[in-house]
Amino acid sequence: MCNLGSLSLPAFVVDGAFDFAGLLAATRVLARNLDRVIDHTYYPVEEARRSNLRHRPVGIGVQGLQNVFYALGIPFDSPEAAALNKQIFETIYFAALSASCELAAQHGAYSTFAGSPASQGVLQYDMWSVQPSMPYAWDCLKRDIAAHGLRNSLSVAPMPTASTANIFGNVESTEAMTSNIYSRRTLAGEFAVVNLALVKDLMARGLWNKDTKDAILANDGSVQGLSQIPADLQRLYKTAWELSMKTVIDMAADRGPFVCQSQSTNLFVAEPTFKKLSSMHFYAWKRGLKTGVYYLRAKPAARAVQITVAPCLACSA
Repeated sequence: MCNLGSLSLPAFVVDGAFDFAGLLAATRVLARNLDRVIDHTYYPVEEARRSNLRHRPVGIGVQGLQNVFYALGIPFDSPEAAALNKQIFETIYFAALSASCELAAQHGAYSTFAGSPASQGVLQYDMWSVQPSMPYAWDCLKRDIAAHGLRNSLSVAPMPTASTANIFGNVESTEAMTSNIYSRRTLAGEFAVVNLALVKDLMARGLWNKDTKDAILANDGSVQGLSQIPADLQRLYKTAWELSMKTVIDMAADRGPFVCQSQSTNLFVAEPTFKKLSSMHFYAWKRGLKTGVYYLRAKPAARAVQITVAPCLACSA
C-alpha cells in the first residue's frame, strides 16, 4: 500500500529563481493531506487496510523537473542542474519529515516506529553517508523526531506521473523531454505536441518559422546539428536520447539520500547492446541506487517516413 501525490515543480519558478520556501510550504500541505487519505480511503481487502494503518506510508513525488531547467535556462547535464536537483529533494525530504513529526505530536507516531532508523536518529541521508547542502534545521528535526516520532514510515517516492504531467503540460517525473515535436494519439484523435519552451525561445530570437519546424520534424524532434538553432539552445533542448545516461543515473543518485522509498527512473538507449546495458546497470548499482531502472527505453529499428514534411526537390536524386 502507498498513497501518492506529486508536486508540479514549475509552479515554484518565480521571477527567474526557484522558490524553495514555496516548495517547503506546499510539501507540508501535501504530506498532511496524504496522511488523511490513509484514514478516509476505501480499502478493497482487509490486509491492505491493516498494513496501511499500521505503517502509514505516503509517497511524495514530483513532475516537471525538466520544465524547471527550461524556465531557468539550465541544461539538464549542467552543474547548475545537478545542484538544483539535490536542493529540491533536500527541501521536499525536510518538509515531509517536519510535517510527519508534527502529525505524530498531535496524533501519535505510526505503530511500528520504535526500533526504526529514524527512532535512533538515523535519517535517509545518514545511511548514504551524505551531508545536506541546504541550511535547514536538521539537528532540531532529529530532536523533535526523537521526542514525538513520525506519523509516516515512508514519505518521499518520485513516481511515474504520465497522466497528471500531460494534464499539467509538464515533462514526466524527473525525466528529460523525449522529443521536441511528436504526435500524441488519444480517443479524441491524433495531434502534434510541441515543446512550448523551445518555441518560446525561438520566437524571442525571431527563429520560429515553418522551415525551422519542418527541420526539427525531419530531424525526429531533435534540434542537434541544425544550423538555424543556436548552440546554447541545442544544449538546453537536448532530448533524453541525446543525454548521457551517466548524467541521469548521477542525478538519481544525488537525490537518493533524500528519497526514503525508491524512485522511478527511466533510462534511454537508442541502440541497446549487452555491453552498454551491463555498463549502465553496474554503474547504477555502484552509485547505490535502490532501483537501477524503471523502464528501459529503446528506439524502434525502423524510422517512420516523414510524410508530413515537404520534400526538398533541389536535392532529390
